[in-house]
Amino acid sequence: MNILVLGAGVVGTTTAWYLKQAGHTVTVIDRQPIAGNETSFANGGQISVSHAEPWANPHVFAHLMRWLGREDAPLLWRWRADLAQWLWGLRFLPECLPGRTRRNVEAIVNLALYSRGCLQALRAETGLHYDHLERGILHLYTDPAEYAQAAAAASLMRSFGLDREPVDVDRCLEIEPTLRDARAYLVGGDYTPSDESGDAHRFTRALAERAQAAGVDFRFGLTVDRIAPAGRRIAGVVVRGAESEELLTADAYVVALGAYSPVLLNPLGVRVPVYPAKGYSATLTLAEGTLAPQVSLTDDGRKIVFSRLGNRLRVAGTAEFNGYNLELNPVRCEALMARTRELFPHLEYVGEPAFWCGLRPATPSNVPCIGASRYDNLWLNTGHGTLGWTMACGSGAALADLISGRRPAPTFPFMAC
Repeated sequence: MNILVLGAGVVGTTTAWYLKQAGHTVTVIDRQPIAGNETSFANGGQISVSHAEPWANPHVFAHLMRWLGREDAPLLWRWRADLAQWLWGLRFLPECLPGRTRRNVEAIVNLALYSRGCLQALRAETGLHYDHLERGILHLYTDPAEYAQAAAAASLMRSFGLDREPVDVDRCLEIEPTLRDARAYLVGGDYTPSDESGDAHRFTRALAERAQAAGVDFRFGLTVDRIAPAGRRIAGVVVRGAESEELLTADAYVVALGAYSPVLLNPLGVRVPVYPAKGYSATLTLAEGTLAPQVSLTDDGRKIVFSRLGNRLRVAGTAEFNGYNLELNPVRCEALMARTRELFPHLEYVGEPAFWCGLRPATPSNVPCIGASRYDNLWLNTGHGTLGWTMACGSGAALADLISGRRPAPTFPFMAC
């Protein structure tokens, strides 16, 4: 089939790769000049199956009460005159029930484990380089109550096949010695040695180049204006370039536009519960010889991650629900740096931190929307939230199977939303 993929982020690019490997003719459309230039650009860098516990869980309300009114809160909800935001919030509430949380964790772990395996196979096949490290992810806890709650979540993930094991403070320092100055803050942690880290932007660009060499047509600088339906099928996609509009046609279409997916899908009557959750990052160029973490870290209480990317340290996290706003909030930027100074007081870096924010496509359950739509030839691959980099390869491979008429390998509720 001739397939048009809308979006060249990490999810759209991996989808295009696996569709091409399945024998299809593939074209990718993106408004940016290069692949991976929006939400995939400067994320936390983690391939983190261990981060499978969704925001919606039975403990979230206690956290929200503590965070209420705090500009630097890990989760900041800005009330807006926005029906989509209110409806998303109402759908979030029932996902916090214990049974729903368990179901969502299982789906996320299943897809994320499969995806990590797909990434490893892809890396072995192509030899892609993207500052990746295979040293696991260490979750850190500074509050005894949160550590106790996390033990239950880790136990649930282990029951689904994830090697997330509790570790005491001494073991935390053995795994990552640069935490020694933060010992007084720590109460414990858990460690997933099979998790990884790497630069999602470099990966996406490298894979896009490899896909182009294999025959995938990437058309950059084109904005998707609308998707044109014709009965039960999609007739084409209207795109706008620098000077003109054109109608692009294909046998099938894949929407992989992250947080912007609902903008195009809502006029078609395709409702996906995706809302933008703005995440922040700071990238530090490390001074030569400075001691900086090599193991990727997750500070669960602050919802901040630290990933070593070559001679850089990526500090990222938090979620701000503020519509499609892409302004950098200096208070939230400083919160990233303040926590970095607390945990690594002797860290030295060159120049100023490079701050960035991007819009994660969040669903209330954290389970992405992957699969068929109400239109016979329209497919979706969106809603991955904080785990787009983690789930990208598995999502692309699974969707390629579905489009090709094969049953995907992971047990997952394809198009449960």
